[in-house]
Amino acid sequence: MTNREIATIFSEIADILDIKGENPFKVRAYQKAVRAIEGLSEELRAIHARGELRQIEGVGGAIAKKIDELLTTGKLQYYEREKASIPDGLLAMLKIPEVGPKKVKALYEKLGIDTVEKLEVAAQAGKLRELPGFGEKTEQNILRGIALVRRGRERVLLADATELAESIVEKLSQLKEVSVAVPAGSLRRQQETIGDIDILVISHAPQKVMDTFTTLDCVAEVTAKGTTKSSIRTKDDVQVDVRVVEKDSFGAALQYFTGSKEHNIQLREIAMKRGLKINEYGVFSEKTGKMIAGKSEEEVYAALELPVIPPELRQGLDEIDAARDGKLPALLEPSQIKGDLHVHSEWSDGKNSIEEIVEACRALGYTYVGIADHSQSLGVAGGLEPERCEKQIELIRKINRKLKGFRVLAGAEVDIRSDGTLDFPNELLAKLDFVTAAIHSGFKQTRKQLTDRVRSAMENPHVTILAHPTGRLIGRRDPFDIDVVEILQIAKKTGTAMELNAHQLRLDLKDVHLRKAKELGVKVAIGTDAHDLTELRLMRYGVATTRRGWLESKNVLNTLSTTKLLKALKHA
Repeated sequence: MTNREIATIFSEIADILDIKGENPFKVRAYQKAVRAIEGLSEELRAIHARGELRQIEGVGGAIAKKIDELLTTGKLQYYEREKASIPDGLLAMLKIPEVGPKKVKALYEKLGIDTVEKLEVAAQAGKLRELPGFGEKTEQNILRGIALVRRGRERVLLADATELAESIVEKLSQLKEVSVAVPAGSLRRQQETIGDIDILVISHAPQKVMDTFTTLDCVAEVTAKGTTKSSIRTKDDVQVDVRVVEKDSFGAALQYFTGSKEHNIQLREIAMKRGLKINEYGVFSEKTGKMIAGKSEEEVYAALELPVIPPELRQGLDEIDAARDGKLPALLEPSQIKGDLHVHSEWSDGKNSIEEIVEACRALGYTYVGIADHSQSLGVAGGLEPERCEKQIELIRKINRKLKGFRVLAGAEVDIRSDGTLDFPNELLAKLDFVTAAIHSGFKQTRKQLTDRVRSAMENPHVTILAHPTGRLIGRRDPFDIDVVEILQIAKKTGTAMELNAHQLRLDLKDVHLRKAKELGVKVAIGTDAHDLTELRLMRYGVATTRRGWLESKNVLNTLSTTKLLKALKHA
Protein backbone atom coordinates (compact mmCIF):
# COMPACT_ATOMS: atom_id res chain seq x y z
CA MET A 1 0.00 0.00 0.00
CA THR A 2 1.16 3.54 -0.71
CA ASN A 3 1.54 6.33 1.83
CA ARG A 4 -1.48 8.06 0.33
CA GLU A 5 -3.69 4.97 0.67
CA ILE A 6 -2.68 4.46 4.30
CA ALA A 7 -3.15 8.15 5.14
CA THR A 8 -6.62 8.04 3.55
CA ILE A 9 -7.60 5.06 5.70
CA PHE A 10 -6.42 6.74 8.91
CA SER A 11 -8.18 9.97 7.90
CA GLU A 12 -11.44 8.07 7.43
CA ILE A 13 -10.98 6.34 10.80
CA ALA A 14 -10.61 9.75 12.44
CA ASP A 15 -13.77 10.98 10.72
CA ILE A 16 -15.74 7.88 11.70
CA LEU A 17 -14.67 8.16 15.34
CA ASP A 18 -15.57 11.86 15.30
CA ILE A 19 -19.02 11.17 13.86
CA LYS A 20 -19.59 8.54 16.56
CA GLY A 21 -18.54 10.98 19.28
CA GLU A 22 -15.52 8.95 20.38
CA ASN A 23 -12.73 10.25 22.62
CA PRO A 24 -11.30 13.40 20.95
CA PHE A 25 -7.76 12.40 21.95
CA LYS A 26 -8.18 9.20 19.94
CA VAL A 27 -9.44 11.20 16.97
CA ARG A 28 -6.49 13.58 17.16
CA ALA A 29 -4.04 10.66 17.31
CA TYR A 30 -5.22 9.47 13.90
CA GLN A 31 -5.24 13.01 12.51
CA LYS A 32 -1.68 13.49 13.74
CA ALA A 33 -0.65 10.22 12.09
CA VAL A 34 -2.19 11.38 8.79
CA ARG A 35 -0.15 14.60 8.86
CA ALA A 36 3.00 12.65 9.71
CA ILE A 37 2.49 10.18 6.86
CA GLU A 38 1.66 12.89 4.32
CA GLY A 39 4.85 14.71 5.28
CA LEU A 40 7.15 11.74 4.69
CA SER A 41 9.73 11.93 1.92
CA GLU A 42 9.90 8.15 1.48
CA GLU A 43 7.43 5.28 1.36
CA LEU A 44 6.25 3.69 4.62
CA ARG A 45 7.13 0.24 3.29
CA ALA A 46 10.82 1.23 3.22
CA ILE A 47 10.66 2.59 6.77
CA HIS A 48 8.76 -0.54 7.84
CA ALA A 49 11.42 -2.77 6.31
CA ARG A 50 14.04 -1.05 8.47
CA GLY A 51 11.86 -1.47 11.56
CA GLU A 52 11.70 2.29 12.09
CA LEU A 53 7.96 3.04 12.10
CA ARG A 54 8.05 4.13 15.74
CA GLN A 55 10.71 6.71 14.87
CA ILE A 56 8.19 8.69 12.81
CA GLU A 57 7.01 11.65 14.86
CA GLY A 58 3.27 11.30 15.37
CA VAL A 59 3.24 7.50 15.03
CA GLY A 60 2.78 5.68 18.32
CA GLY A 61 2.71 1.97 19.07
CA ALA A 62 -0.97 1.41 18.23
CA ILE A 63 -0.70 3.29 14.92
CA ALA A 64 2.56 1.49 14.05
CA LYS A 65 0.83 -1.88 14.52
CA LYS A 66 -1.96 -0.82 12.20
CA ILE A 67 0.55 0.33 9.56
CA ASP A 68 2.27 -3.03 9.89
CA GLU A 69 -1.05 -4.83 9.34
CA LEU A 70 -1.83 -2.71 6.27
CA LEU A 71 1.61 -3.24 4.74
CA THR A 72 1.68 -6.99 5.38
CA THR A 73 -1.94 -7.92 4.62
CA GLY A 74 -3.26 -5.02 2.54
CA LYS A 75 -6.19 -4.65 4.94
CA LEU A 76 -6.96 -3.35 8.42
CA GLN A 77 -9.60 -5.23 10.40
CA TYR A 78 -10.18 -2.31 12.77
CA TYR A 79 -10.90 -0.03 9.82
CA GLU A 80 -13.30 -2.51 8.26
CA ARG A 81 -15.22 -2.86 11.56
CA GLU A 82 -15.45 0.90 12.12
CA LYS A 83 -16.45 1.53 8.51
CA ALA A 84 -19.23 -1.05 8.79
CA SER A 85 -20.55 0.64 11.94
CA ILE A 86 -21.90 3.69 10.02
CA PRO A 87 -23.74 4.12 6.70
CA ASP A 88 -21.36 4.40 3.73
CA GLY A 89 -22.77 7.76 2.64
CA LEU A 90 -21.75 9.62 5.80
CA LEU A 91 -18.08 9.68 4.78
CA ALA A 92 -19.02 11.01 1.35
CA MET A 93 -20.95 13.84 3.05
CA LEU A 94 -17.77 14.93 4.83
CA LYS A 95 -16.23 15.90 1.51
CA ILE A 96 -18.71 18.77 1.24
CA PRO A 97 -17.28 22.12 2.43
CA GLU A 98 -18.74 23.29 5.76
CA VAL A 99 -20.01 19.77 6.59
CA GLY A 100 -17.90 18.41 9.42
CA PRO A 101 -18.38 15.29 11.59
CA LYS A 102 -20.68 17.06 14.07
CA LYS A 103 -22.99 18.28 11.31
CA VAL A 104 -23.00 14.84 9.69
CA LYS A 105 -23.95 13.29 13.04
CA ALA A 106 -26.80 15.79 13.49
CA LEU A 107 -28.07 15.30 9.94
CA TYR A 108 -28.10 11.53 10.38
CA GLU A 109 -29.59 11.40 13.87
CA LYS A 110 -32.19 14.16 13.43
CA LEU A 111 -33.22 13.80 9.77
CA GLY A 112 -32.00 10.33 8.81
CA ILE A 113 -29.79 11.78 6.05
CA ASP A 114 -27.10 9.27 5.13
CA THR A 115 -26.21 10.15 1.51
CA VAL A 116 -25.20 13.26 -0.42
CA GLU A 117 -28.29 12.82 -2.59
CA LYS A 118 -30.62 12.86 0.44
CA LEU A 119 -28.75 15.87 1.80
CA GLU A 120 -29.26 17.76 -1.46
CA VAL A 121 -32.99 16.99 -1.52
CA ALA A 122 -33.40 18.07 2.12
CA ALA A 123 -31.46 21.30 1.54
CA GLN A 124 -33.49 22.14 -1.55
CA ALA A 125 -36.67 21.57 0.49
CA GLY A 126 -35.45 23.92 3.23
CA LYS A 127 -35.37 21.21 5.90
CA LEU A 128 -31.81 21.79 7.16
CA ARG A 129 -32.48 25.26 8.53
CA GLU A 130 -34.66 23.71 11.21
CA LEU A 131 -31.65 22.06 12.87
CA PRO A 132 -29.66 23.86 15.60
CA GLY A 133 -26.46 25.36 14.22
CA PHE A 134 -27.59 25.31 10.58
CA GLY A 135 -29.89 28.04 9.29
CA GLU A 136 -30.78 29.20 5.78
CA LYS A 137 -27.28 30.46 4.96
CA THR A 138 -25.70 27.13 5.90
CA GLU A 139 -28.29 25.39 3.76
CA GLN A 140 -27.34 27.44 0.70
CA ASN A 141 -23.64 26.94 1.39
CA ILE A 142 -24.15 23.18 1.54
CA LEU A 143 -25.91 23.21 -1.84
CA ARG A 144 -23.03 25.19 -3.33
CA GLY A 145 -20.60 22.79 -1.69
CA ILE A 146 -22.32 19.77 -3.24
CA ALA A 147 -22.04 21.36 -6.69
CA LEU A 148 -18.38 22.18 -6.03
CA VAL A 149 -17.58 18.59 -4.99
CA ARG A 150 -19.29 17.19 -8.06
CA ARG A 151 -17.24 19.42 -10.33
CA GLY A 152 -14.06 18.46 -8.52
CA ARG A 153 -14.82 14.73 -8.74
CA GLU A 154 -14.57 14.94 -12.51
CA ARG A 155 -11.08 16.46 -12.39
CA VAL A 156 -7.75 15.58 -10.76
CA LEU A 157 -5.39 18.13 -9.24
CA LEU A 158 -2.34 18.86 -11.41
CA ALA A 159 0.09 17.64 -8.73
CA ASP A 160 -1.78 14.36 -8.20
CA ALA A 161 -2.07 13.72 -11.93
CA THR A 162 1.62 14.51 -12.43
CA GLU A 163 2.74 12.09 -9.72
CA LEU A 164 0.53 9.33 -11.13
CA ALA A 165 1.63 9.91 -14.73
CA GLU A 166 5.31 10.09 -13.79
CA SER A 167 5.11 6.81 -11.87
CA ILE A 168 3.51 5.09 -14.89
CA VAL A 169 5.99 6.64 -17.32
CA GLU A 170 8.87 5.51 -15.09
CA LYS A 171 7.62 1.90 -15.03
CA LEU A 172 7.04 1.81 -18.79
CA SER A 173 10.43 3.40 -19.47
CA GLN A 174 12.10 0.56 -17.61
CA LEU A 175 11.03 -1.84 -20.38
CA LYS A 176 13.86 -2.45 -22.82
CA GLU A 177 11.25 -2.45 -25.57
CA VAL A 178 10.35 1.20 -24.87
CA SER A 179 12.48 4.05 -26.26
CA VAL A 180 10.19 6.98 -25.34
CA ALA A 181 7.27 7.43 -22.94
CA VAL A 182 5.81 10.88 -22.24
CA PRO A 183 2.54 12.39 -20.98
CA ALA A 184 0.39 14.39 -23.40
CA GLY A 185 -3.03 16.02 -23.10
CA SER A 186 -4.02 18.61 -20.52
CA LEU A 187 -1.31 17.30 -18.21
CA ARG A 188 1.40 18.31 -20.66
CA ARG A 189 -0.31 21.69 -20.97
CA GLN A 190 -0.05 21.82 -17.15
CA GLN A 191 -3.70 22.72 -16.62
CA GLU A 192 -4.59 23.24 -12.95
CA THR A 193 -6.91 20.20 -13.05
CA ILE A 194 -6.78 17.18 -15.33
CA GLY A 195 -9.49 14.95 -16.76
CA ASP A 196 -8.00 11.80 -18.29
CA ILE A 197 -4.26 11.19 -18.44
CA ASP A 198 -2.79 10.45 -21.89
CA ILE A 199 0.63 8.82 -22.29
CA LEU A 200 2.37 8.27 -25.63
CA VAL A 201 4.97 5.56 -26.14
CA ILE A 202 7.41 4.56 -28.87
CA SER A 203 8.05 0.82 -28.80
CA HIS A 204 8.80 -2.02 -31.21
CA ALA A 205 6.81 -4.38 -28.95
CA PRO A 206 3.43 -2.71 -28.27
CA GLN A 207 1.85 -5.87 -26.84
CA LYS A 208 4.51 -5.96 -24.12
CA VAL A 209 3.70 -2.32 -23.27
CA MET A 210 -0.04 -3.07 -23.08
CA ASP A 211 0.49 -6.14 -20.88
CA THR A 212 2.72 -4.20 -18.49
CA PHE A 213 0.48 -1.14 -18.34
CA THR A 214 -2.73 -3.05 -17.63
CA THR A 215 -1.15 -5.01 -14.75
CA LEU A 216 0.41 -2.12 -12.82
CA ASP A 217 -0.27 -1.94 -9.08
CA CYS A 218 -2.36 1.22 -9.48
CA VAL A 219 -4.90 -0.50 -11.77
CA ALA A 220 -8.41 -1.02 -10.40
CA GLU A 221 -10.09 -1.83 -13.72
CA VAL A 222 -9.01 -2.38 -17.32
CA THR A 223 -11.68 -0.65 -19.39
CA ALA A 224 -10.13 -1.36 -22.81
CA LYS A 225 -7.15 -3.33 -24.05
CA GLY A 226 -5.89 -3.38 -27.60
CA THR A 227 -2.64 -3.95 -29.43
CA THR A 228 -1.61 -0.27 -29.48
CA LYS A 229 -4.02 1.43 -27.05
CA SER A 230 -5.32 0.52 -23.62
CA SER A 231 -7.32 2.32 -20.94
CA ILE A 232 -7.47 1.73 -17.20
CA ARG A 233 -9.10 3.27 -14.15
CA THR A 234 -6.84 3.56 -11.14
CA LYS A 235 -7.66 2.86 -7.51
CA ASP A 236 -8.16 6.63 -7.16
CA ASP A 237 -10.71 6.50 -10.03
CA VAL A 238 -8.53 8.25 -12.62
CA GLN A 239 -8.67 7.20 -16.26
CA VAL A 240 -5.30 6.69 -17.94
CA ASP A 241 -4.85 5.95 -21.65
CA VAL A 242 -1.61 4.65 -23.15
CA ARG A 243 -0.97 4.70 -26.88
CA VAL A 244 1.97 3.20 -28.75
CA VAL A 245 2.67 5.28 -31.88
CA GLU A 246 5.05 4.91 -34.81
CA LYS A 247 8.42 6.64 -34.51
CA ASP A 248 7.89 8.57 -37.74
CA SER A 249 4.56 9.93 -36.44
CA PHE A 250 5.54 10.56 -32.82
CA GLY A 251 5.90 14.35 -33.13
CA ALA A 252 2.55 14.67 -34.87
CA ALA A 253 0.87 12.44 -32.28
CA LEU A 254 2.43 14.37 -29.42
CA GLN A 255 1.24 17.67 -30.87
CA TYR A 256 -2.23 16.32 -31.63
CA PHE A 257 -2.85 14.64 -28.28
CA THR A 258 -1.40 17.56 -26.33
CA GLY A 259 -4.08 19.86 -27.77
CA SER A 260 -5.91 21.95 -26.82
CA LYS A 261 -8.87 21.38 -29.12
CA GLU A 262 -9.08 25.10 -29.95
CA HIS A 263 -5.34 25.30 -30.68
CA ASN A 264 -5.49 22.26 -32.96
CA ILE A 265 -8.47 23.66 -34.89
CA GLN A 266 -6.47 26.80 -35.62
CA LEU A 267 -3.51 24.72 -36.81
CA ARG A 268 -5.76 22.74 -39.14
CA GLU A 269 -7.08 25.97 -40.63
CA ILE A 270 -3.52 27.17 -41.28
CA ALA A 271 -2.67 23.81 -42.85
CA MET A 272 -5.70 23.93 -45.17
CA LYS A 273 -4.71 27.37 -46.45
CA ARG A 274 -1.32 25.92 -47.38
CA GLY A 275 -2.77 22.89 -49.12
CA LEU A 276 -1.82 20.61 -46.25
CA LYS A 277 -3.60 18.16 -43.98
CA ILE A 278 -2.54 17.72 -40.33
CA ASN A 279 -3.56 14.94 -37.96
CA GLU A 280 -2.06 12.62 -35.35
CA TYR A 281 -0.14 10.73 -38.02
CA GLY A 282 1.68 13.65 -39.57
CA VAL A 283 1.48 16.61 -41.94
CA PHE A 284 0.55 15.62 -45.49
CA SER A 285 0.24 17.26 -48.87
CA GLU A 286 -3.46 17.53 -49.70
CA LYS A 287 -2.70 17.05 -53.40
CA THR A 288 -0.27 14.11 -53.32
CA GLY A 289 -0.91 12.60 -49.89
CA LYS A 290 2.83 12.61 -49.27
CA MET A 291 3.91 12.92 -45.63
CA ILE A 292 6.12 15.97 -45.19
CA ALA A 293 6.48 16.14 -41.37
CA GLY A 294 5.71 14.13 -38.25
CA LYS A 295 8.80 12.83 -36.49
CA SER A 296 9.05 15.80 -34.12
CA GLU A 297 6.91 18.73 -33.02
CA GLU A 298 9.55 21.04 -34.50
CA GLU A 299 8.88 19.47 -37.90
CA VAL A 300 5.12 19.79 -37.51
CA TYR A 301 5.15 23.48 -36.60
CA ALA A 302 7.87 24.26 -39.15
CA ALA A 303 5.66 22.79 -41.89
CA LEU A 304 3.13 25.48 -40.93
CA GLU A 305 5.89 28.12 -40.87
CA LEU A 306 5.65 28.50 -37.10
CA PRO A 307 8.13 28.06 -34.25
CA VAL A 308 7.25 25.42 -31.66
CA ILE A 309 4.67 26.89 -29.29
CA PRO A 310 5.23 25.79 -25.66
CA PRO A 311 2.53 23.32 -24.54
CA GLU A 312 1.39 25.59 -21.69
CA LEU A 313 0.42 28.30 -24.21
CA ARG A 314 -1.61 26.07 -26.50
CA GLN A 315 -4.96 27.42 -25.35
CA GLY A 316 -6.42 28.55 -28.65
CA LEU A 317 -6.18 32.23 -27.74
CA ASP A 318 -3.60 34.50 -29.40
CA GLU A 319 -0.54 32.24 -29.13
CA ILE A 320 -0.45 31.47 -32.86
CA ASP A 321 -0.51 35.17 -33.78
CA ALA A 322 2.28 35.77 -31.26
CA ALA A 323 4.29 32.90 -32.74
CA ARG A 324 3.78 34.19 -36.29
CA ASP A 325 4.88 37.69 -35.23
CA GLY A 326 7.91 36.46 -33.27
CA LYS A 327 6.39 37.64 -29.99
CA LEU A 328 6.20 34.43 -27.98
CA PRO A 329 7.46 35.07 -24.43
CA ALA A 330 10.65 33.52 -23.07
CA LEU A 331 8.73 31.60 -20.43
CA LEU A 332 10.00 31.20 -16.89
CA GLU A 333 12.14 28.09 -16.36
CA PRO A 334 12.39 26.14 -13.07
CA SER A 335 16.17 26.66 -13.09
CA GLN A 336 15.64 30.43 -12.85
CA ILE A 337 14.00 30.21 -9.42
CA LYS A 338 16.43 31.32 -6.72
CA GLY A 339 14.20 30.87 -3.68
CA ASP A 340 10.80 30.24 -2.15
CA LEU A 341 8.97 33.28 -0.75
CA HIS A 342 6.31 31.61 1.41
CA VAL A 343 7.38 28.90 3.84
CA HIS A 344 6.01 28.14 7.31
CA SER A 345 8.20 26.91 10.17
CA GLU A 346 7.51 25.21 13.47
CA TRP A 347 7.08 28.67 14.96
CA SER A 348 3.47 28.62 13.68
CA ASP A 349 1.88 25.60 11.97
CA GLY A 350 4.88 24.31 10.02
CA LYS A 351 6.59 21.03 10.90
CA ASN A 352 10.23 22.02 10.56
CA SER A 353 12.75 24.30 12.18
CA ILE A 354 14.17 27.24 10.26
CA GLU A 355 17.54 25.46 10.18
CA GLU A 356 15.94 22.38 8.57
CA ILE A 357 14.19 24.56 6.01
CA VAL A 358 17.49 26.25 5.14
CA GLU A 359 19.17 22.88 4.60
CA ALA A 360 16.35 21.65 2.36
CA CYS A 361 16.31 24.88 0.31
CA ARG A 362 20.07 24.80 -0.18
CA ALA A 363 19.73 21.23 -1.44
CA LEU A 364 17.29 22.57 -4.06
CA GLY A 365 19.93 25.05 -5.24
CA TYR A 366 18.20 28.09 -3.75
CA THR A 367 20.10 31.08 -2.42
CA TYR A 368 17.33 32.35 -0.13
CA VAL A 369 14.04 31.43 1.52
CA GLY A 370 11.27 33.61 2.89
CA ILE A 371 9.91 32.50 6.26
CA ALA A 372 6.31 33.70 6.49
CA ASP A 373 4.69 32.34 9.63
CA HIS A 374 1.16 33.33 10.56
CA SER A 375 0.30 36.34 12.70
CA GLN A 376 -1.62 36.20 15.98
CA SER A 377 -5.21 36.32 14.67
CA LEU A 378 -4.86 32.88 13.13
CA GLY A 379 -4.79 31.12 16.48
CA VAL A 380 -5.75 27.78 14.96
CA ALA A 381 -2.44 27.87 13.05
CA GLY A 382 -0.36 28.88 16.05
CA GLY A 383 -0.05 32.46 14.89
CA LEU A 384 2.75 34.52 16.41
CA GLU A 385 2.10 37.30 18.89
CA PRO A 386 4.27 40.39 18.28
CA GLU A 387 6.74 39.35 21.00
CA ARG A 388 7.27 35.91 19.42
CA CYS A 389 7.66 37.49 15.99
CA GLU A 390 10.38 39.75 17.42
CA LYS A 391 12.17 36.68 18.80
CA GLN A 392 11.90 34.91 15.44
CA ILE A 393 13.44 37.91 13.69
CA GLU A 394 16.34 37.81 16.16
CA LEU A 395 16.82 34.08 15.53
CA ILE A 396 16.81 34.58 11.77
CA ARG A 397 19.40 37.35 12.03
CA LYS A 398 21.53 35.02 14.16
CA ILE A 399 21.19 32.17 11.64
CA ASN A 400 22.14 34.50 8.78
CA ARG A 401 25.36 35.51 10.52
CA LYS A 402 26.48 31.87 10.29
CA LEU A 403 25.43 31.31 6.68
CA LYS A 404 27.51 31.83 3.55
CA GLY A 405 25.89 32.14 0.14
CA PHE A 406 22.39 31.85 1.57
CA ARG A 407 19.94 34.24 3.18
CA VAL A 408 16.88 33.65 5.33
CA LEU A 409 14.36 36.44 4.82
CA ALA A 410 12.38 37.36 7.93
CA GLY A 411 8.79 37.75 6.84
CA ALA A 412 5.28 37.14 8.13
CA GLU A 413 1.93 36.15 6.70
CA VAL A 414 -0.09 38.87 8.36
CA ASP A 415 -3.86 38.64 8.59
CA ILE A 416 -5.97 41.35 6.97
CA ARG A 417 -8.71 41.93 9.50
CA SER A 418 -12.33 42.38 8.43
CA ASP A 419 -11.95 46.18 8.58
CA GLY A 420 -8.81 46.19 6.40
CA THR A 421 -6.32 46.79 9.23
CA LEU A 422 -3.35 44.49 9.73
CA ASP A 423 -2.73 42.03 12.51
CA PHE A 424 0.67 43.49 13.49
CA PRO A 425 1.56 47.09 14.38
CA ASN A 426 3.54 49.11 11.84
CA GLU A 427 6.59 49.28 14.14
CA LEU A 428 6.90 45.48 13.94
CA LEU A 429 6.14 45.29 10.20
CA ALA A 430 8.99 47.75 9.57
CA LYS A 431 11.47 45.28 11.10
CA LEU A 432 10.60 42.49 8.66
CA ASP A 433 12.33 41.87 5.33
CA PHE A 434 8.94 41.42 3.71
CA VAL A 435 5.29 41.39 4.72
CA THR A 436 2.78 39.07 3.08
CA ALA A 437 -0.79 40.16 3.76
CA ALA A 438 -3.60 37.60 3.56
CA ILE A 439 -7.30 37.05 4.16
CA HIS A 440 -8.14 33.95 6.19
CA SER A 441 -11.68 34.77 7.34
CA GLY A 442 -14.74 36.80 6.38
CA PHE A 443 -14.82 35.29 2.88
CA LYS A 444 -18.54 36.03 2.54
CA GLN A 445 -18.25 39.79 2.68
CA THR A 446 -19.58 41.64 -0.37
CA ARG A 447 -17.42 42.21 -3.43
CA LYS A 448 -16.94 45.86 -2.47
CA GLN A 449 -16.13 45.04 1.16
CA LEU A 450 -13.51 42.45 0.19
CA THR A 451 -11.96 44.66 -2.48
CA ASP A 452 -11.83 47.69 -0.15
CA ARG A 453 -10.45 45.50 2.64
CA VAL A 454 -7.57 44.33 0.46
CA ARG A 455 -7.04 47.84 -0.91
CA SER A 456 -6.59 49.13 2.65
CA ALA A 457 -3.94 46.49 3.37
CA MET A 458 -2.08 47.10 0.11
CA GLU A 459 -1.94 50.82 0.81
CA ASN A 460 0.04 50.11 3.97
CA PRO A 461 3.64 50.97 2.96
CA HIS A 462 5.01 47.90 4.78
CA VAL A 463 2.97 45.34 2.80
CA THR A 464 5.07 43.87 0.02
CA ILE A 465 3.05 40.84 -1.16
CA LEU A 466 -0.65 39.92 -1.28
CA ALA A 467 -0.97 36.19 -0.55
CA HIS A 468 -3.36 33.80 -2.38
CA PRO A 469 -5.44 36.76 -3.58
CA THR A 470 -8.74 34.99 -4.31
CA GLY A 471 -8.66 32.49 -1.43
CA ARG A 472 -9.80 29.57 -3.56
CA LEU A 473 -9.15 25.91 -2.79
CA ILE A 474 -9.54 23.94 -6.03
CA GLY A 475 -12.49 21.57 -5.82
CA ARG A 476 -13.14 22.55 -2.20
CA ARG A 477 -13.81 26.27 -1.98
CA ASP A 478 -14.74 28.76 -4.67
CA PRO A 479 -12.79 32.03 -4.92
CA PHE A 480 -14.28 34.73 -2.76
CA ASP A 481 -16.05 37.53 -4.58
CA ILE A 482 -13.27 40.06 -5.10
CA ASP A 483 -12.54 42.34 -8.07
CA VAL A 484 -9.21 40.87 -9.15
CA VAL A 485 -8.64 43.35 -11.97
CA GLU A 486 -9.16 46.26 -9.59
CA ILE A 487 -6.80 44.62 -7.08
CA LEU A 488 -4.16 44.33 -9.81
CA GLN A 489 -4.62 47.99 -10.69
CA ILE A 490 -4.20 48.91 -7.01
CA ALA A 491 -1.07 46.75 -6.89
CA LYS A 492 0.37 48.73 -9.78
CA LYS A 493 -0.16 51.98 -7.86
CA THR A 494 1.14 50.69 -4.52
CA GLY A 495 3.97 48.56 -5.88
CA THR A 496 2.59 45.48 -4.14
CA ALA A 497 3.60 42.12 -5.58
CA MET A 498 0.94 39.49 -6.21
CA GLU A 499 1.56 36.04 -4.85
CA LEU A 500 1.21 33.00 -7.04
CA ASN A 501 0.60 30.43 -4.35
CA ALA A 502 2.04 27.19 -5.73
CA HIS A 503 0.23 24.87 -3.32
CA GLN A 504 -1.60 22.23 -5.33
CA LEU A 505 -4.98 23.21 -3.86
CA ARG A 506 -4.54 26.93 -4.57
CA LEU A 507 -2.54 27.85 -7.71
CA ASP A 508 -3.77 31.33 -6.92
CA LEU A 509 -3.54 33.60 -8.95
CA LYS A 510 -4.89 31.87 -12.05
CA ASP A 511 -3.15 32.09 -15.41
CA VAL A 512 -5.55 34.71 -16.83
CA HIS A 513 -4.91 37.01 -13.88
CA LEU A 514 -1.16 36.49 -14.12
CA ARG A 515 -1.27 37.59 -17.71
CA LYS A 516 -3.15 40.72 -16.67
CA ALA A 517 -0.54 41.35 -13.96
CA LYS A 518 2.17 41.14 -16.60
CA GLU A 519 0.28 43.57 -18.82
CA LEU A 520 0.07 46.06 -15.93
CA GLY A 521 3.69 45.59 -14.88
CA VAL A 522 2.79 44.05 -11.50
CA LYS A 523 5.46 41.74 -10.10
CA VAL A 524 4.65 38.18 -9.04
CA ALA A 525 6.12 36.31 -6.06
CA ILE A 526 5.90 32.52 -6.11
CA GLY A 527 5.49 30.80 -2.76
CA THR A 528 4.77 27.15 -2.04
CA ASP A 529 3.04 27.90 1.27
CA ALA A 530 5.00 24.85 2.44
CA HIS A 531 4.22 23.54 5.91
CA ASP A 532 6.70 20.68 5.67
CA LEU A 533 9.82 20.03 3.60
CA THR A 534 8.08 17.77 1.09
CA GLU A 535 5.84 20.66 0.02
CA LEU A 536 8.82 22.67 -1.20
CA ARG A 537 8.59 20.51 -4.33
CA LEU A 538 5.30 22.24 -5.22
CA MET A 539 7.34 25.11 -6.70
CA ARG A 540 7.22 23.29 -10.04
CA TYR A 541 3.44 23.82 -10.22
CA GLY A 542 3.86 27.50 -9.48
CA VAL A 543 6.33 27.77 -12.35
CA ALA A 544 3.94 25.83 -14.60
CA THR A 545 1.15 28.29 -13.77
CA THR A 546 3.35 31.30 -14.56
CA ARG A 547 4.10 29.72 -17.93
CA ARG A 548 0.37 29.42 -18.68
CA GLY A 549 0.16 33.09 -17.72
CA TRP A 550 2.90 34.06 -20.23
CA LEU A 551 5.27 35.22 -17.48
CA GLU A 552 8.98 35.65 -18.04
CA SER A 553 11.79 35.73 -15.49
CA LYS A 554 11.69 39.54 -15.37
CA ASN A 555 8.08 39.39 -14.11
CA VAL A 556 8.89 37.15 -11.12
CA LEU A 557 10.60 38.28 -7.91
CA ASN A 558 11.99 34.81 -7.17
CA THR A 559 14.41 35.09 -10.10
CA LEU A 560 16.26 38.05 -8.55
CA SER A 561 19.55 37.71 -6.73
CA THR A 562 19.40 38.11 -2.95
CA THR A 563 20.69 41.68 -3.11
CA LYS A 564 18.27 42.73 -5.85
CA LEU A 565 15.38 40.95 -4.17
CA LEU A 566 15.92 42.75 -0.85
CA LYS A 567 16.05 46.05 -2.70
CA ALA A 568 12.89 45.19 -4.66
CA LEU A 569 11.00 44.15 -1.53
CA LYS A 570 11.80 47.42 0.21
CA HIS A 571 10.49 49.34 -2.79
CA ALA A 572 7.41 47.16 -3.23
